[in-house]
Amino acid sequence: MEDTLQADRLARALGELLAEHRGQDVAVLDLREINGWTDFFVIATASSSAHMQGLLKFIRDFARETGAEILHGRRKSGIDEDWNLVDFGSVVVHLMSARARAFYELERLWGQS
Repeated sequence: MEDTLQADRLARALGELLAEHRGQDVAVLDLREINGWTDFFVIATASSSAHMQGLLKFIRDFARETGAEILHGRRKSGIDEDWNLVDFGSVVVHLMSARARAFYELERLWGQS
C-alpha cells in the first residue's frame, strides 16, 4: 500500500512539474488495474526539440532534489525529437512530440481516453 501511495504522489508531482514548465496536454494514467510492470504513465507533449530537452532537464533535477531514482532514461543518440522515456519503475514518463503523440495514442491504447 505504501509503495502505491508513493507511486501516486510521484506521478502527480511529475505531472505538475511538466505542466508548470509548459508541457502540453499533461496526462497521468493510472495503470495499476491493467498492468503488472508499472503503476502510472505520465504523458506530456513538448512543442520543440529544445522544449523536450528542457523538460528532461527539469525531470532529472526533480529526481536529484527529491531522491527519486531514475532507473532508465531511454533515448537514441542524444535527444530524440519525437519520444523520450524516463523510467522511475512504478512511474514511466513519456515526453512526446505532437506528431508522435497523435500517432501512438497512448491514452487510447491503455483505455484511458
